[in-house]
Formats: sequence, C-alpha cells, structure tokens
Amino acid sequence: MARMFRVLGFFTLIIGLMAFAGDLTEMALLFFMQTAFFVLFGYLKFTERTYILLFWGYMIVAFTGFSYWTIFKMGLPL
Repeated sequence: MARMFRVLGFFTLIIGLMAFAGDLTEMALLFFMQTAFFVLFGYLKFTERTYILLFWGYMIVAFTGFSYWTIFKMGLPL
C-alpha cells in the first residue's frame, strides 16, 4: 500500500510538470505540494488501514474543495 502512495506522487509530479509547462503556476504548485505529501507518506511505515484512512481523508478534502471552487468561485451559469 505504501508503494501506491509513491505511484500517486509520481503521477501528481507529472501533472504538476505539465501544468508548469502550460503556465498554470498555481495548479503546478498545488500538484507539487501533493507530490511532496504522497512521497512522504509513501516512505512512512504506516499500517494498511492508516493508508486507506489517509486516502479517504484526501479524497474528501479534494472533492469538497473542488465542489466549493466550481460552485462558489466559478459561479453557476444561469
């Protein structure tokens, strides 16, 4: 399970590099931060249950933030 967090770190690094190449600096920094957390968590020796709880917590925060941004910051088309 720890290896999966390193894989997530790799993919977020790739997305961050592509965003940086596309002049999306804020998005790139967000993904670089996620990369650091995923790689850090990947090298810690947590139990499988802890890794699953960390991933669920990440998903809740990510989807809540995405929903907030799309509804309140971007606005709804009327």
